Amino acid sequence: MNTASALLTEGINILRKSDEDIENLIAPRGGEIISLLERYKNEIELFNDAYGLVGTCDSRELVIRHILDSLAPLGIISRLLAGTACQEDRPKIADAGSGAGLPGIPLAAAMPNCDFTLIERMGRRAGFLCSTTAILGLSNITVEEGELEKTQNGRFALITFRAFKPLDPKLLETLFKACAKGGVIAAYRGRLEKTQQEMQPLGNACLWETIPYSVPFLEEQRHLLAIRAK
Repeated sequence: MNTASALLTEGINILRKSDEDIENLIAPRGGEIISLLERYKNEIELFNDAYGLVGTCDSRELVIRHILDSLAPLGIISRLLAGTACQEDRPKIADAGSGAGLPGIPLAAAMPNCDFTLIERMGRRAGFLCSTTAILGLSNITVEEGELEKTQNGRFALITFRAFKPLDPKLLETLFKACAKGGVIAAYRGRLEKTQQEMQPLGNACLWETIPYSVPFLEEQRHLLAIRAK
């Protein structure tokens, strides 16, 4: 087992011990999920130079800052979904501005009972997402090439994103339109102070909370920003 693979395995085991909901989601398919994520890492590394998928060529950084970071709030996301008013047998989740498929692909690997749509406007990256999800055999993923603004309204119980546009009133309105009634927006964010500053001008337009989470081997503040319509 190479160093990056060992790091991924150890990191997922740490997450499992840190959150009962993560343990419940991963335990039945732990080996399969790790194998899927290793293959996913390899696909990113193979096509990163050509498509500019992530801002690193270092395998360790790719595992920690991108794959493990995508999975770290898995328990929080599961609880947010359970708390929505969208009662569906298979909740629909969107990854807006998906890029390399982060966090959508790691989340979809761990949540087979949810249907994911990866929304990506750049054709080459959308092509990478289609190819990679087919290689991984993740049948609960659909790739949608285009802008979030053009997706069907009222579609998703949860919309998540990492490396995406800063939130402003126009983007927030677009996100809420794409959400099903009672749905939630879950944005990956860093320092608490910066997140609070980002949300200060939007406070009258929504209800929001910041939920801290920890990424194995990363000594930085990370928060999931949960936003709901008033």
